[in-house]
Amino acid sequence: MATMLKDSLRTIQVHKTLSPHYTELLEVLEEILILREEHRRRVKRAVFPVEEKLIAAKMAGGLPLVDFSTVDFDLREPQEYFLALLEIAERRSPGETGEMARKIREGEIRFNDLIYESFNPLPLEETGTAQEALEEGEQSLDLVELFIEESLRPSLEKVVERYGDVIGKSGWSEGYCPVCGREPKIGEIRDEEGSRFLFCNQCGFEWSYRRIKCPFCGNEEQQTLAYFTIEEDDRYRVDVCNECKRYIKIIDFRKSKQKADLDVEDIATLHLDMMANDEGYD
Repeated sequence: MATMLKDSLRTIQVHKTLSPHYTELLEVLEEILILREEHRRRVKRAVFPVEEKLIAAKMAGGLPLVDFSTVDFDLREPQEYFLALLEIAERRSPGETGEMARKIREGEIRFNDLIYESFNPLPLEETGTAQEALEEGEQSLDLVELFIEESLRPSLEKVVERYGDVIGKSGWSEGYCPVCGREPKIGEIRDEEGSRFLFCNQCGFEWSYRRIKCPFCGNEEQQTLAYFTIEEDDRYRVDVCNECKRYIKIIDFRKSKQKADLDVEDIATLHLDMMANDEGYD
């Protein structure tokens, strides 16, 4: 993992040079990745236990290994990581996230509720304390949402490490992550056949998925599936579905033979998100 961290930090430096307008966000990502490695080493127990006898049935039934329809897990370690992540935002904008950290420490906000709502968003009229806490500072909102997702990463990576090979052989064919159920934001084209792999930012798992199929609605009608690229660099594209109006970013580094670091590439391709949004895709 330490080697992967070094590679990621090296990739970030390249993107800082190529895209200086992303420097601040990439610096935040640097801090996150370093902190992630520290907390990954501290994870000693199974925060998300898996019933091994149910794995085959879950994969066949399209059910992810970890069920977030309820959040009854002992999340002390992810909460500790989340509070450490909040300090990154606090250093940049003092006061905006410090109050939220205080409320979590003193029990006014339950961290488990934040996690539950991130997987099970409530209608706006039903949002409670957790969502209100996110809305207290608009400037920190995006970072806090990112940190909530990131807080589970070291613990979920333990599930990936242990069961990733089993999942890979299971024939999983859904567009959401087989480990945690999160929808992908980015993917990659690999090998001579041009196989498409989707990436889960929540747990770091990658899985094979048909190229001519929308991962969000399952649409397979080629005439309603499309993609667009930017002229300067055809290594990056956006796959779109005109049925559900959703999109996913796709990286294709086969010509350059470089290894794609999808955590970094997701941040370094925010212009593709903006382009997709401008075209009416979510």
